[in-house]
Amino acid sequence: MDGKKVSDYMATEIVSIPPDYTVGQARQELINSEFHGLPVAEGDHIIGFVTAKELLRAIDRPDVKVRDIIRVGTITVTPDMDIDDASRVLFRYGLRNVPVVDTDGKAVGMLSNIDIIRSAIEKATPNKINMLKTFLEQKHGIKIAVKRRIIPIESLRPTQHEVYADELRGRQYEIRKGLVEPLIVIQKNSHYVLVDGHHRVLAARDMGVRQFQAFVLELDRDVELGMERSAEELGVRTLDDVKVIEGDHHPLVRVATRLMKDDEKVSSR
Repeated sequence: MDGKKVSDYMATEIVSIPPDYTVGQARQELINSEFHGLPVAEGDHIIGFVTAKELLRAIDRPDVKVRDIIRVGTITVTPDMDIDDASRVLFRYGLRNVPVVDTDGKAVGMLSNIDIIRSAIEKATPNKINMLKTFLEQKHGIKIAVKRRIIPIESLRPTQHEVYADELRGRQYEIRKGLVEPLIVIQKNSHYVLVDGHHRVLAARDMGVRQFQAFVLELDRDVELGMERSAEELGVRTLDDVKVIEGDHHPLVRVATRLMKDDEKVSSR
């Protein structure tokens, strides 16, 4: 997971506007996009950047040209820049989006703070794997190799007996946005034991996905896993046995909702 570049996360469908666009035209273009600002370009070359704040300042002048409300030049990053370095650029300058340009100054993509968050989430997976690998090796006296490969969803054996419907919808949103965090599985003779990623894989299956990226732990000999035994006792043998809880929130959402309600109570006193 180390050494990820801006090119691994940037959006390549570039939405830019010419400097002769009016404020009214630029505002509508921004509304139709998923960004909080747009590059201003002549041809393929970036000459500036217009933000939502700049457009709001000029809202009573809808016929003014964009070139008249922006500063010439803008902060950019390059496709081969380390994603951690790019995140510092966005953080230091308080940016939500930044254009990605090549060595000739040609726009090749856009990087957003959502992309930065996605890169941070993906970095958490190797830590989970190392902890699990160390635990199993010490507990069972075995050696484990970790491989990354695409595996069929139908070959997965779940170890979690329930998931939350709202979290499934959230995972589907993430998948559509490109956050496809690999599963963590343990290889057995005829199947893979699903350790981490139940919401992800069920969300993907509902979207018609048949295969998923996974980090596969290969044990040097077969051992009985406690998580497998627990799942068997709960009657969970296939993904169809996993219960989907409707009408309640995933614990993460529940905590945030409870805090919000508590704040509301305080403010209403």
